[in-house]
Amino acid sequence: MKTRIQIDTKTFVRFWLVVIGFLAAIFMLFLAKTALIIIFSAAFLALALSGPVSRIRKVIPGNSRIGATAIAFLTVVLFLVAIIFLVVPPIVQQTAKFIDNAPQMVETVSTQWHGIGNLIEKYHLESEIDQAVGDFKKNTTAWVSATGQNILAGLGSVFSIMTMAFLMLVLSFLMLIEGPDWMKKIWGLYEDADMMETHRSLATRIHRVISGYVTGQLTVSGIGSMFAGGVVFLLSIFFEAVPGNLALPTIAIAFLLSLIPMFGATIGGIMITLLLLINSLPAAIIFAVYFIIYQQIENNFISPTIQSKYVELSPLAVLVAVTIGLYVFGIAGGIISIPIAGSIKVLIEEYLSHSRKQREKSRRPLQKLVKKIQSDV
Repeated sequence: MKTRIQIDTKTFVRFWLVVIGFLAAIFMLFLAKTALIIIFSAAFLALALSGPVSRIRKVIPGNSRIGATAIAFLTVVLFLVAIIFLVVPPIVQQTAKFIDNAPQMVETVSTQWHGIGNLIEKYHLESEIDQAVGDFKKNTTAWVSATGQNILAGLGSVFSIMTMAFLMLVLSFLMLIEGPDWMKKIWGLYEDADMMETHRSLATRIHRVISGYVTGQLTVSGIGSMFAGGVVFLLSIFFEAVPGNLALPTIAIAFLLSLIPMFGATIGGIMITLLLLINSLPAAIIFAVYFIIYQQIENNFISPTIQSKYVELSPLAVLVAVTIGLYVFGIAGGIISIPIAGSIKVLIEEYLSHSRKQREKSRRPLQKLVKKIQSDV
């Protein structure tokens, strides 16, 4: 038996309009990806600073929110400037040192290869080694000559990043100033007082998750960076080739990159190891061994103990959130992915709790009716 389904033209057109509109919305969101990154990052920073701004407001004369926000932002900007001045000069210095020593390193490697002439002559490897050393010399020379061009090409990207950062800071500043007034207007739109209190409690829980995550991550990053800087300082004492001024940039690099969940600390450890490798191979090996051991301690004890108080997410949920954030929105997405996942968890828990309460309410009249019938019988 065949069933014939008839669809009128209006329904058919509405269906495809909905599909086209949905695809167009996704396409528009993709085009506005950079703007969304700036807006969400600004909102994340505003939520993270709202607690310190409120505490500063209670202390300063006049209880001015604008003044408290300005003090908080001035602190953040000074912190970022300090990190830049601590990180950039030593890295440039070590890079210049590596470029200057590159030809000498090549000659040393070449001499060492020719020093084991018996092994080379035994297996007839003279031509292959000479060709490999020659190619390495040419590639090193070409890389050194192209360094200036690469720096000039990267200035445009640096300027773009600085523009985005400035816009994010301005948006976050305005969100902190106007945020309380906007929230009062939103809560004033509610006619149901119970629903307003429920949603306000939900917003408070989400804010607590985000601010708690920021506090915990800053604590974990601070502990890791101080230990890393202390190790590099000790290495500069025992190894003369390691400059003592690498301790402060080590702290800055470790602190800044460890703010990126899951992968940031590893990237920071690799960068610090490479900086030490330019000066001393034994020092780089010692730091690499220390970093591997410390990462196991941090991942299994320090970070779970601190973050479990604020963001209760399983390791799988954290990994999925960070992966999506990094591949969709870049480094900024990786930083804000965990608090967003924690906020989604709060929303899901609230929805499930509300659904359970509604089911219980719907059962109560039926239970009363059953009890009344039983009592009458």
